[in-house]
Amino acid sequence: MRKSTAFFVLFLCVSSPFALAENWAHWRGPTGNGTGGNATPPIKWTSTENIKWKVAIPGRGISSPVIWENRVFVTASAPQNGGAPNALTNHEFKVYCFDRSNGKEIWQKVATIATPHQKTHDTNGFASASPCTDGKHVYAHFGSRGLYCYTLDGELKWKRDDFGQMQTLNGFGEGSSPTLEGDKILVPWDHNGPSALYALNKLTGSTIWKMDRDEPTGWATPLVTEHAGRKQIIMNGQNFARSYDLESGKELWRCTGQTKRPVASPVAGNGLVYVGSGFQGAFIGAFRLDGTGDIKGSDKVVWTIDHDAPDISSLLLTSGRLYFHKGKSGSLSCVDAVTGKPHFVAQRIEGVDSTYASPMAANGHVYVTGRSGITAVIKDADQLAIVSTNDVGETVSATPAPVDNELFLRGENHLFCIAESKSRE
Repeated sequence: MRKSTAFFVLFLCVSSPFALAENWAHWRGPTGNGTGGNATPPIKWTSTENIKWKVAIPGRGISSPVIWENRVFVTASAPQNGGAPNALTNHEFKVYCFDRSNGKEIWQKVATIATPHQKTHDTNGFASASPCTDGKHVYAHFGSRGLYCYTLDGELKWKRDDFGQMQTLNGFGEGSSPTLEGDKILVPWDHNGPSALYALNKLTGSTIWKMDRDEPTGWATPLVTEHAGRKQIIMNGQNFARSYDLESGKELWRCTGQTKRPVASPVAGNGLVYVGSGFQGAFIGAFRLDGTGDIKGSDKVVWTIDHDAPDISSLLLTSGRLYFHKGKSGSLSCVDAVTGKPHFVAQRIEGVDSTYASPMAANGHVYVTGRSGITAVIKDADQLAIVSTNDVGETVSATPAPVDNELFLRGENHLFCIAESKSRE
């Protein structure tokens, strides 16, 4: 490396507080497993203490924030003329960009104005899918209202609003988030109608391939993992957990066992992928990635669990352990990821209940958040050990995002940046 180049790199690292950030570009983080890499977020806060900043966002806070260097992105929808966040009236579907250092709005864009064609659950909104970014563009998926691609400065590059209208089970609403991988953005489209998985060119929005799916409504997000040099897309589904080839969309393998209307997204590691659901039943399966066809009853199914599986929140894989809630409760289980043998099962965590947010891990700790607004921080260990219990004072349905020494938490009404006071500039 030339001296001038080395000096320039050194200058960037010293002058920018975010130069070494391990960005949180997707709602499950850089690995898709819910882990925060080298992040060291706070383990204690209140609604007033260790709050670096908070900013009000209209509508209902369902989608999770994503962070790229000095920018924080969130999506929202709110009735144009006020009223309930789930009212069947004209809504503005928006993308927000905030300055990470102080919470000031850099830009906001109205992607579209539309009246939802179908109601949503009382606890849901109409902008439930989390955005994602590759550091050049940010993608906001509003389901039946379309997918929108912006530059990081808020310039609209393309949109796709021709997917049709979802018809979700019981009018529970939409919410599957897209996933970026290489030159593709993967768009899940499972509903009580013609379901499919799309792979679009992330620069143009054009369809690379579309794979029809014989699946009813589901809310899971695609996970991309690699085996033997081939990247696979893992999808949860009511009928089957499935794997697709990233390049062609061809189905590689499938396994039955999931429960009705799956929401939890898969995680992968240890040469295995883990898929689970917990509504009107319970199932978690650990699958080898080298299967073909229907793998039920084969040695490609390494282990299964038929109790205490998660409903809304997704699995967490960290440090060789798999964590998951029981249904929507705050009861937490932890098993060995390789063998499925339990470390602890359905342990109640006081104050954490009705879990929508997925558990997250960083710096030797696991963060579990209930809709009460309480986040319990526990040790990432074989035995349950609560380190702290923290409350932002409002409902939380979104998954926390750790970056560097900060934690970004989307509440029902506000976006919070949590940081220890001594670490602030």
